[in-house]
Amino acid sequence: MVLRIGRLLEAITGHKRDRESNKSFSPYICRILSSACDSPTMTIPDSGFMTDNGDCDLPRTPEEERRIVTELASESDVNLMEGNLYFVISNRWYRSWQRYVGLSTDECPSGEPSEVTRPGPIDNFDIVESGSDTSDPQLRRMLEEGIDYVLVPQEVWTKLVEWYKGGPPLPRKMICQGFYSKSYSVEVYPLCLTLTDGRDGSDTVIRLSKQAFVTDLYAKVCALKGVAQEKARIWDYFNKQKGVLLEPSSNKSLEESSLQMDQHILLEVDEPSSSQYSTGATGNDLALVPLEPSRSTVTIAGGPTLSNNHSNSSNFSFFRKSSSENDVCSLGKGERGGLAGLQNLGNTCFMNSALQCLAHTPPIVEYFLQDYSDDLNTQNPLGMCGELALAFGELLRKLWSSGRNAVVPRTFKTKLARFAPQFSGYNQHDSQELLAFLLDGLHEDLNKVKRKPYIEAKDSDGRPDEEVAEECWNYHKARNDSVIVDVCQGQYKSTLVCPNCGKISITFDPFMYLSLPLPSTLTRSMTVTVFYGDGSHLPMPYTVTVPKHGSCRDLNVALGTACCLNNDESLLLAEVYDHKIFRYFENPLESLSVIKDDEHIVAYRFNQTQKGLGKAKLEILHGRQERSILESSRGGDMMFFGTPLVTYINAEPLSGTDIEAIVSRLLSPLQRVHTSSKVNNGKENGYLPEADDELPGSFSSTDTELEDATDGELSFRLFLTDERGLNVEPLQSESVVNPGSITRVWVEWNENEQEKYDSCYLNDLPEVHKTSFSAKKTRQEAISLFSCLEAFLAEEPLGPDDMWYCPHCKEHRQASKKLDLWKLPDILVFHLKRFTYSRYLKNKIDTFVNFPIHDLDLRKYVKNKDGEAYVYELYAVSNHYGGLGGGHYTAYAKLIDDNQWYHFDDGHVSPVSESEIKTSAAYVLFYQRVRDESLTGRSVETSRSADLD
Repeated sequence: MVLRIGRLLEAITGHKRDRESNKSFSPYICRILSSACDSPTMTIPDSGFMTDNGDCDLPRTPEEERRIVTELASESDVNLMEGNLYFVISNRWYRSWQRYVGLSTDECPSGEPSEVTRPGPIDNFDIVESGSDTSDPQLRRMLEEGIDYVLVPQEVWTKLVEWYKGGPPLPRKMICQGFYSKSYSVEVYPLCLTLTDGRDGSDTVIRLSKQAFVTDLYAKVCALKGVAQEKARIWDYFNKQKGVLLEPSSNKSLEESSLQMDQHILLEVDEPSSSQYSTGATGNDLALVPLEPSRSTVTIAGGPTLSNNHSNSSNFSFFRKSSSENDVCSLGKGERGGLAGLQNLGNTCFMNSALQCLAHTPPIVEYFLQDYSDDLNTQNPLGMCGELALAFGELLRKLWSSGRNAVVPRTFKTKLARFAPQFSGYNQHDSQELLAFLLDGLHEDLNKVKRKPYIEAKDSDGRPDEEVAEECWNYHKARNDSVIVDVCQGQYKSTLVCPNCGKISITFDPFMYLSLPLPSTLTRSMTVTVFYGDGSHLPMPYTVTVPKHGSCRDLNVALGTACCLNNDESLLLAEVYDHKIFRYFENPLESLSVIKDDEHIVAYRFNQTQKGLGKAKLEILHGRQERSILESSRGGDMMFFGTPLVTYINAEPLSGTDIEAIVSRLLSPLQRVHTSSKVNNGKENGYLPEADDELPGSFSSTDTELEDATDGELSFRLFLTDERGLNVEPLQSESVVNPGSITRVWVEWNENEQEKYDSCYLNDLPEVHKTSFSAKKTRQEAISLFSCLEAFLAEEPLGPDDMWYCPHCKEHRQASKKLDLWKLPDILVFHLKRFTYSRYLKNKIDTFVNFPIHDLDLRKYVKNKDGEAYVYELYAVSNHYGGLGGGHYTAYAKLIDDNQWYHFDDGHVSPVSESEIKTSAAYVLFYQRVRDESLTGRSVETSRSADLD
C-alpha cells in the first residue's frame, strides 16, 4: 500500500522520492504515508488540499512555490497598468512563507538557527480592524508597507490561497497619478467618506477610490439611499460646514474636488439650495474653504475669477489694485497676521511644518502678498502652469488675513498631490523633501525666462576662481530668474581630484539649501591590532576614525599616525577569520565599505627592507591537537587558536632550520620573563610591567635569560600546511622548503610551551567596531552647527555608488571631493540629515545640534573674498519628534516685527520663549541675512579680533 501511495504522489507532484525514505516529500505528506501504513484502510485526512471537484491539490515543494511566485511577480511587473488588482498580506505571515521557500535570510530573534516549517493558512487578522465587518474587513490605519504588510499581484494571491487557504482577502487597485510624469501606485487606503443624510441626520460610511469621479460618487450614494440621481445633491461638508456643491456633471475626480479622508459629505433630496456657501457658475476654488469676512478691499490671488482648470492670462486681472492701496490686507484692531494654524488633514503635519516656515519668511511673504501675475510662467514645461504658485499664494494670503483661525489647506494639498503624487494620500512624509519640491516648483512657476538659451559649459582652464564663478552664475541667471533664485539660491565651489592621474575638475554650482551631515554619519570608528613583522614588539590594538566611504589608504594613514609609523615602514592589512588569514587588503584604493563592524582586522608592520622583489609571505598559524598528528597526514584534528603572524622571507629554498629561526624570532616577544629581581615590580603572565621595567620580548643586553632562550633550540613542533589547514607535513631541520607566494607553517602548542610563552596576546582579537553603552552615550553628546558645516565642507572620497568619470583616465574613479561656499543667499536653509538609510537599517539620529539664534557669522567659510559680511539671524525651525515611519512635525517661527517666537503645532499656535527653540528635534533651520550695517560691522570686527587672537 505504501508503494502504491508513493507512486500516486510521484504522479501528482512530478517528483521522484527516495525509495529508502520519504525525504523528497514535505513532512506533511510523510505523515500521511505513515498514518496510511498504520491504518488497515487508507484514509487521507481532510486538510484543505482537496478541491471542490474532488481533485487532490497537494502542497508543492518550497522550490516550486518560490519559482512559481517569482515568475508570476515578474510577469506582473512587466504588465504594469492602471486597474491591476493587488492583495494586501500580513507581513508576519508572508515572512514565514519566505523563510519556508528560501527567499529570506532572516534569523530568529535568538540568533540560533531554527527548523523552518511550512506556514499555516494565510492570516491577515493582525492587520485588519478588530471590529470591522467580516464581509468587508478594513485595514488598520497607519500601517507601513514592508513592515506591517506586503502587496502581491492577483495571480500570486490566487496561487497562495490555492496552496494555503486562509484570508481574509484584501484586494486593492493600482491607480495612476501625476500631471506631467505619471506614476503608478496601489491605493492601499481608499477614500473614506462619512455621508450625512440631510433628511434624518443619519451617517453612513462609504469608500471609493480617490481617482473615482463625482459621477461615481452620485451613483454609489443614490444606490445606497434609493434616491434618483436627478433629485440628489451632494455637498462638500468638511468640518460639518456646508461648502461647495459637487456637480453631478463634473468630470473631476474626488481628489481634484478636494475631498479628504474621513470627511463628511451632505446629501440633500428635492430641496433648493439656499446656502451662503453655494457657488456661482465659475465654481470658484475659494468656496472650498469658508473664509472670514474680508477686511480688505483687495481681491485675493485665486479669487472668484480663477477657474479650477489650467490657468491662462485672462484669469489674472484680479491682481490689479488701486494705487491708493499700500497694504495688501488689514486686520481688526489689535489683531496680528501670521498667527493662523494649519489644520491637519491626516498625517499632513510634515506639510504644515514646512508651510509655516515659508509663510514666515519675510521676502517670500512680501512677494506673495503683492501682485505677482506678471511673473507667472504658464508655458514652462518644467513648471505647473502657474497653478502651484497660485495655490501657495492663496494659502499665504489666508494665513496672513485670518487672524488666529486655523486655515484648512485642502486646495493646496490637492494641487500638491496633482503635481507631486509622492505626497498624495495620507502617509507621513519628510518636511524637507516637501520643501525642496515646493521651492523648485515655485521657481519654475515664477521663472521670468520664457525661453531658456542654450549655453555650453566651459572648463575653468586655470582661470581665476572669481572669473569662473561669475561666469557660471551669469549662465545660471540667464536660464533661471525668479524670486526664489534671488532670495534662496547661493553658489558653491566643487573640486574633484582623480586618485589615479591627479586630474582636477572645478565647477561652480547653485544650491537652494545645504544638507548638513551630522559628523557621526560621515566617519566610522575602526579598531585594528598592529603586529610587528620582525618580532620586535608585542601587538597593540589601535582605534582610529576614518571616512565612512574611505579607502584602505585612509585606514593605513590613520593607523600610521596612531602607531607612529616611521617613513621607511609600511602596514599590510588583513582580515582574520577562524584563526586564519582570510584575505589581504593590498589595494590602497579598495573601499572600506567591504569591512564590516563584526570582522577582525589586523595590520602587520614591516620595514621596507623586509619587503620587495624576491620576497614571499610566511604565515605562522597556531594550534593544538587532540591526538598525534603523525597518525594522519590530514589536519582535521588540529584545533586552531589565536592570530596568525606574518612576515616576509626570501623566495628561495630554505631549510627547516631557517624556518625555525624565523618562527623563534617572531614568537620571542611572547616569552615569559622569569627574573626574581623583577617579579615584585612587574606583573607576570603577559601583563606589562611598570614604565621603568623592561618589556617582555624587548631585546636587552641585561636580559640574559631571554637571550639564551631565544638563541636556544625551538621547543615547538612545526608543520607545513595548506590554505585551509587540512593537510599537514612535519617540518624537520633537514627539510627543504620551496616558498610559494604564501608559505604556511602550523605551530603546535602544548602545556610546556604555554608555560614558556604567553599566548594571551594572540587571543581576544577585538572586532572592528563593537557598539557598547558608553559608545552610544558618546554619540549622543551635543555637536555644533559649525561642526556639521565643517563636515559638509570637508574633503572626502566619493562613495562606491557615486563614482566620477575622469575625462583624462576615461574611466569612473572614486575621486576625492571638496566643497567650498562661494555665494550665500539672503535666506539660508540648513537641513540636518538626521535620517540615515542603508540596505539593512533605517535610523534617526536624535543628537542635539547646538545652533546660534543670533549673529551666525559665516564669513570664514565663504571663499569669495568680496568684503561682505555674512551674518544671519534664525527666524524659523522645522522640528521632527519621534522615529522613522511616523513621528510628528511642528514648527517654530518668529514674527519679526514683534520679536516674538511662536510654536505652530498644526492648528494650535502658542507663544514660546527664545530659550525653548533649541531642541534635539530641530530638523530644518531657516536663517535670514542681516543687512543692518551697524550689526554687520560689529560682527566683522568681532570676527577679525577673534582671528587676531
